[in-house]
Amino acid sequence: MKRVVSDMHMSEVTICYGMTETSPVSTQSTHDDSIESRVSTVGRVHPHVEIQVIDPATQECIPRGNPGELLTRGYSVMQGYWNDPERTAEAIDGDGWMHTGDLATMDAEGYVNIVGRIKDLVIRGGENIYPREVEEFLYTHPNIADVSVVGIPDERYGEELMAWVKLRHETATTAEDIREFCRGRIAHYKIPRYIKFTGDFPMTVTGKIQKFRMREIAIEELGLHDEATIEHA
Repeated sequence: MKRVVSDMHMSEVTICYGMTETSPVSTQSTHDDSIESRVSTVGRVHPHVEIQVIDPATQECIPRGNPGELLTRGYSVMQGYWNDPERTAEAIDGDGWMHTGDLATMDAEGYVNIVGRIKDLVIRGGENIYPREVEEFLYTHPNIADVSVVGIPDERYGEELMAWVKLRHETATTAEDIREFCRGRIAHYKIPRYIKFTGDFPMTVTGKIQKFRMREIAIEELGLHDEATIEHA
């Protein structure tokens, strides 16, 4: 985004956050925000819209700076899913809050940062790991062109991290090279145990990575059916 500003001369570019169910958006940075706030967050709440960050387990608001589920309420929230009252009730609670399923933090000034999806959260030995955080770190590796991280079942820790990695052309990087790159720079429990080199990720027709398919493929390739059964028992 900083390169968009400098190289494409889009000095007033901003970033927003929204979803189909809350069209158009719930938060947005503004052209007069600092460059850091403008390009590294999704801004602050829009006028006439409310947001809050809650603990998914207790449904209570959590202190600023801590990750939790982002909720939004206001004129932009949909009336419901077409002919699907059950799914609508799962998404919109009795007070009109839309549960986005996205994990976010909000700082003291109200700027929001999306840190992942609840369904993608990995719990390894009691430690919460947000795959997006690990992905963003791995993107700093000079030989990694693209990466996606998922949790796969593990008998000892409950889940372990697996990174699917696309390398840049003509590189001879190994899985151990990537783990060594991580050591001492991120917490040891965030270093992927499994690394799979790939040319493509399983994708939806709209171009979104299908992490559930990555998980299914990994379970099949690594022979982790028993661990998956234990995890869901």
